[in-house]
Amino acid sequence: MAPSPDIVCLGEPLIEFNRPKEGDGRTWLQGFGGDSQNVAIAAARQGASTGYLTGVGQDWMGDAFLDLWKSEGVDASRVTRHPTAPTGVSFVTHSAAGHKFDYLRKNSAASLMTPDTLAADYIAGARVFHLSAIGQAISDSARATCDAAITVARTSGVKVSYDTNLRLRLWDLDVARKVIDATIARCDIALPSLDDSQQLTGLQEPEAIAAYYLGLGAPLVALKLGSEGSLIATHQRQVRIPPYKVEAVDATGAGDTFDGAFLTRLLAGDDPETAARYANVAAALSTTGYGAVTPMPHKSDVLSVLKRAG
Repeated sequence: MAPSPDIVCLGEPLIEFNRPKEGDGRTWLQGFGGDSQNVAIAAARQGASTGYLTGVGQDWMGDAFLDLWKSEGVDASRVTRHPTAPTGVSFVTHSAAGHKFDYLRKNSAASLMTPDTLAADYIAGARVFHLSAIGQAISDSARATCDAAITVARTSGVKVSYDTNLRLRLWDLDVARKVIDATIARCDIALPSLDDSQQLTGLQEPEAIAAYYLGLGAPLVALKLGSEGSLIATHQRQVRIPPYKVEAVDATGAGDTFDGAFLTRLLAGDDPETAARYANVAAALSTTGYGAVTPMPHKSDVLSVLKRAG
């Protein structure tokens, strides 16, 4: 069997329908989403070897994802196909308040994942295992699968990367807090975002939030601040990394792009602050088009911006 890629992600892919702000209200752009699969693609576009663990349906949407991953260089050799459950769907709309998600995902193929079907050897052979709170929230069996996967990674010396992506339509805030805090305590790289973390912790200031997650046990926190850049925190210091300014039209997938770019650059040998500067640019560029995947930049795009910036 082929060796595992450097970054293995686990979660739920979602066929995406995105309605542009300037559209007629009836036009939807079909694309691809699902935060963990976005991370796999973002990392692949930055030059990392990546793979994905999930379930998709025996439907055109499952076919489309398999074609996408093949074209993007994301290994899907361990993806399963459920005989009756569908692939999940997300709808993205836009307003002055930002982007809003609606879903058709109940009993999706990914939500039916179970620990006994987990490709443990695949995770154990990686350098980084990435998951998010969404994967934990979609079902009890998916949460148990995520927990089992973290255990495999930790016992195998694989670094655990975790995004606190909060979707309160999927679970109660109190439950989310308990699960997310417990997972932060078991991860090596915490990738929260400011708005989610403010709800989860009750804290407002980025530095206080980063200190909270460090206190739970995460040795490295990369707190995403949206248009304000990011904050890199370790037990030694906290540093704000300024943003790269663009004319943003759709922030869907920007945080996932940051995650994939940040992990790729860490694996390439960058220190966390240098990796975050790169990831800030990648995330910003991803907001200049509609959809999660289509506007994600490639490595050459990011390096071009960094070169111009000196």
